[in-house]
Amino acid sequence: MTGFIIALISGALMSIQGVLNTGVSKQTSMWVSTGWVQLTAFLTCLILWYFSGRDDISALLSVHPKYMLIGGIIGAFITYTVVKSMGTLGPAKAALVIVVSQIIVAYAVEVFGLFGVEKVGFEWKKLIGAVVAIIGIIIFN
Repeated sequence: MTGFIIALISGALMSIQGVLNTGVSKQTSMWVSTGWVQLTAFLTCLILWYFSGRDDISALLSVHPKYMLIGGIIGAFITYTVVKSMGTLGPAKAALVIVVSQIIVAYAVEVFGLFGVEKVGFEWKKLIGAVVAIIGIIIFN
């Protein structure tokens, strides 16, 4: 149940962040806004790291495979794409498309066992669920 509540909070925060970032980018520029988001995220992480036990940062050097370390780069492009989509589609439609995309890609990662994730078997009902979600986007549109 805790994971479900955290996921709900995550979704709500992502929607609110997208709206706020879109507002900042309209008053500055896309990359200034995205940079600000990443900088403030970094500073927040530093503060929380400082007060939560200060784990050894050099452990990053031991991460394998090394491609696992590109999450921050992907994060910058996530911010960019969320802002662009919310600016053009509006918050509700953008969030709907983003979430459906996340579901489809996450399921593909599980089915194919990508990025070290444990491989799961393909299930038709999950594919049907994704198709229903896509139909939901079309109806919502």
